Amino acid sequence: MKNKKDSFFRGRLRSFKFALKGMWLLIATEDSIKAQLIVAAIITAFGFYFNISNIEWMFQFFSIGLVLVAEALNTAVEKIADFVHPDYHEKIGFIKDIAAGASSFAAFTSLIIAGFIYISKISLLF
Repeated sequence: MKNKKDSFFRGRLRSFKFALKGMWLLIATEDSIKAQLIVAAIITAFGFYFNISNIEWMFQFFSIGLVLVAEALNTAVEKIADFVHPDYHEKIGFIKDIAAGASSFAAFTSLIIAGFIYISKISLLF
């Protein structure tokens, strides 16, 4: 909630604090975020091992961010849907499925980008 006595700078600091709290809540409570962070750590280690280029790092971190944002938004939609209608409802289920589909699009996109980065590098090992 906005405090009218806050200066512009203080308001931004408060917003940043809420954002960090939201990130922590996602990490602490959501298994999908934990799983994606583990995958992100593994793929980052691959980046160091294969000495990927700056452009490849850029695409890799963009992909990681895309997946984490999609998972976070999916979680938010699910939490709101469960709050609005805690019991099963066909329309709520439809909404939640669409949100999960958006996360899947992000994950598939990141897999394609990982393929572009790593398939040629891995094939050189064999």
